Amino acid sequence: MDYGVSDTAGRNLARPAQYRAIKILLAGGFGVGKTTLVGAVSEIRPLRTEEPLTESSLRTDNTAGIEGKTTTTVAMDFGRISLRRDLVLYLFGTPGQQRFWFMWDELAIGALGAVVLADTRRLADSFPAIDYFERRQIPFIVALNCFDGARRYDVEDIRAALDLEPDLPIILCDARSKESAKQVLIALVEHVLVSAAEEPVSGIA
Repeated sequence: MDYGVSDTAGRNLARPAQYRAIKILLAGGFGVGKTTLVGAVSEIRPLRTEEPLTESSLRTDNTAGIEGKTTTTVAMDFGRISLRRDLVLYLFGTPGQQRFWFMWDELAIGALGAVVLADTRRLADSFPAIDYFERRQIPFIVALNCFDGARRYDVEDIRAALDLEPDLPIILCDARSKESAKQVLIALVEHVLVSAAEEPVSGIA
């Protein structure tokens, strides 16, 4: 009896699949919409480490302009997007409060690049994240979360205010929208590919 077909099928089933993973960080100030963006784009129910704001934390965290915020991320947000059958993107949202910045070094290990999510009402809150990625030479872009009722600014005015390089992408987004969040990640990957022509980058395993 000819077992050729079944033997081939058995070998295919036994062959381990080769998967590749891309790690991307999402950073920014307190309350800029990082948790919202991860939840909008993730294909799985995102892992969240949110805790209610307490009177003690309200004395520490600046909630000016986001008075309606009642929770805060104390560790990270995590989401996943399957780009192909063999290529998965992992999205890690960093905590925005200064007292949790010590976690950034662990989250940044192996990252391909980062998105700095910004709120034009509190633009100065973006400086720590921008400084962090510039110092570590991790490719990043800036995404301006367009909150309802917030004043709109010209992108080049934002570039000047944040003292960013002319070729660093700045895009507008709505963190609540899956399509908008996807465009943010696409813009980052395209920027990383351009940066890769100049020097090698890590983050693909």
